[in-house]
Amino acid sequence: MADPPTDTVVLPPALPGAAPAALEARAVSAWFGSHQVLSRVSLTMPAGAVTALIGPSGCGKSTFLRTLNRMHELIPAARFGGEVFFDGEDVYDPSWRLTDARRRIGMVFQKPNPFPAMSIYDNVVAGLRLTGTRVNRREKDVLVEESLSRAGLWKEVKDRLRQPGGALSGGQQQRLCIARALAVRPRVLLMDEPCSALDPTSTRRVEETIHELAGQVTVVIVTHNMQQAARVSRQCAFFLAEQGTPGGIVEAGATSDIFGTPKDSRTADYVAGRFG
Repeated sequence: MADPPTDTVVLPPALPGAAPAALEARAVSAWFGSHQVLSRVSLTMPAGAVTALIGPSGCGKSTFLRTLNRMHELIPAARFGGEVFFDGEDVYDPSWRLTDARRRIGMVFQKPNPFPAMSIYDNVVAGLRLTGTRVNRREKDVLVEESLSRAGLWKEVKDRLRQPGGALSGGQQQRLCIARALAVRPRVLLMDEPCSALDPTSTRRVEETIHELAGQVTVVIVTHNMQQAARVSRQCAFFLAEQGTPGGIVEAGATSDIFGTPKDSRTADYVAGRFG
């Protein structure tokens, strides 16, 4: 029997990595140089649920998101304090490598960023190289179909997998980026305003994808769109930075409570559109 193409070491089996993981931030603080942008933020993000981070610009939502998979530490002069637990394991423990954090906790950015000259197929499997995971050719084919299907894109691109990813529409490119993130089988997916650069139709399709992913992975999404937060999330955390103070959470809880019966008047004012 011929050996499989030596493109690789096999992907980790789908068990226990296939199950969504809970995230818990404890007293997270963050700085850029001497400027503190977050102060002692604590939040539990339940496994298999969508948690939305809402609040006006400049209150630290995206910075908080980047601390969850250690992307914050890649920024020059950035500092971090506190703890982030992934199913009970501290991701900042020295035993955790950066590649571990990237593989288990995926990230989708504000603007679609596929590799434009790379094919749709190669875009999906690009994350495997970045995380040091290699698979044989047959497994790649299965993984590409699985990832594109989970991202709600397979039916639209299955007959043109060898065409450039940059030829897709903006909404399709963002779903391709979601597929690329899913290809390494993360248990958590972070999304930083994934629809802010998209038209309403593309936004609706990405929101449908988020709904389809709920339960398969834990999703944490930053959004300025209150209607979107209400549509896609099970729980919300309202961030605010007042009068030059570092950002923090004013209120967190079930999305229905945050939008229907908020406990803090500042939350009520924000979700009603009276500021921000």
